[in-house]
Amino acid sequence: MKIRTIIFTSILLFTYASIGAQSSNNVVSPHLTLNAESGNRNIDIGNCWGLGAQSYTNTASLVIDGIWSVRSNQLTSLSLTASWVKTPWMKVGSGNITFKGKLDGAAGTTRSIVVSYIPYDPSSSSSSKEGTLTTFYTFDFPTPITGNTTLHNFSIPIPAAIENSAGIYKILFSFIGTGGTGRLITDEYAIPGEYWSDPSNGCLPLPLNSPNDADGDGVPDVDDEFPNDPYRSHTSYYPSMSQYGTLAFEDNWPRKGDYDFNDLVVDYRMTTVTNASGNVVEVIGSFILRASGASFNNGFGIQFDGIAPNKISKVTGNNPGSYAKALNGTEPGQTFASLIIFDNFFSLMSRPSVGIGANTDKKAPYVTPASQQVVVTFIDNGVAPPGGVVTPAQLTSSSFNFFMFINRERGREVHLPDRLPTSLATTGLFGTNDDNSNPATGRYYRTSNNLPWAINILDGFEYTIEKVSIDQGHLHFVDWAVSAGVSFPDWYMNKPGYRNPEKIY
Repeated sequence: MKIRTIIFTSILLFTYASIGAQSSNNVVSPHLTLNAESGNRNIDIGNCWGLGAQSYTNTASLVIDGIWSVRSNQLTSLSLTASWVKTPWMKVGSGNITFKGKLDGAAGTTRSIVVSYIPYDPSSSSSSKEGTLTTFYTFDFPTPITGNTTLHNFSIPIPAAIENSAGIYKILFSFIGTGGTGRLITDEYAIPGEYWSDPSNGCLPLPLNSPNDADGDGVPDVDDEFPNDPYRSHTSYYPSMSQYGTLAFEDNWPRKGDYDFNDLVVDYRMTTVTNASGNVVEVIGSFILRASGASFNNGFGIQFDGIAPNKISKVTGNNPGSYAKALNGTEPGQTFASLIIFDNFFSLMSRPSVGIGANTDKKAPYVTPASQQVVVTFIDNGVAPPGGVVTPAQLTSSSFNFFMFINRERGREVHLPDRLPTSLATTGLFGTNDDNSNPATGRYYRTSNNLPWAINILDGFEYTIEKVSIDQGHLHFVDWAVSAGVSFPDWYMNKPGYRNPEKIY
């Protein structure tokens, strides 16, 4: 059975893996990682992680990195098996186990993290075949516990007894405590070693003998999604393998305009392909152009935040029109790699003869959505670009910074709230009209009461008809936006009292 890393999150975002840290020679040692960014603990449990008395939280004040973190139940026990995170079966490598943790600040007397290893014991009477655990690390949070939310970055050496061992082990992270209601928040687990569980067999270990490896890339065929391709081995998806997210934009920025959020509506799915060394080979962007109720000819692009342009080998499938592009297909003059996916919506999807735009007026003919696939190649047939390789830890879903530019005015960009504009954005528009951006504080593309000009809905979106403000169709949109996502986080769903269906296209 081939193992896929599937990222699925059914929430709406304002902003925004399985291989670990990079070594000095640009080769990545295999790591097992857990960062909760699936947003759904059942997905990670399905991939054989153990999560005892743990939930996933996206509460902003609790999250450590990204948009999700792991949160324990209230810690009222000193048992190592009361509250815990446990890896799948793995062949442990060398180096340090790393993760992040903090208290949620609630009351308590003591709080500790205990790390142990568990050997595979085929003679065990338990269905899991787990042997006797051995504890090798303990951390006691300093008192007082109440109000203590200091973030700790843990780095724990692999014990010599199991380092690079031929045996199979699990690593157990136990969370213990006494008194009060305090919990533990953890994130960004990375454990050196190879995944060795079989989800199709109750998460028991794979056979110890090495399976076939047809392409010789070091990844057994049973785990290799590309068993005959030495340059590729695994894929991950955002939002998920079976689902597209939706981006919707308002094109009157820096004014609110009609605020109907149908001036550019694009569904997307980003597929990241990695190789046996854990480096990103390519990102495949699949886009469906659904609607544009605009009189403007709006364009669409993406910036890969934190990724230098020289870390990309080539770009294929995009339509930059007359805009300049470097030899590798990215835009010149950019700090971070940026590319135009299309320069004019209506060059790919025609306007009907009735109404404004396409697919925003119920009386106008329906236009079949256009599809576009863009491939951003990082490593080309095994050859890294001049800037070196990129790891999944460097290129996460939060690196995908989508934007619209209005009526082919390249500098008039619209991003999701608080997402960084590209180096080509016209910065003089910030803080004008209805825009309340403050680049000095990292505030972008919000009104004074937090209303955005772009939204990203990971499990799809039904937009309003032309010239109808989004809050007339989705009745709790403003409540959600003004509260910075605290109130009505599911405002876009079709629940009683949530929408006026006559206003939805």
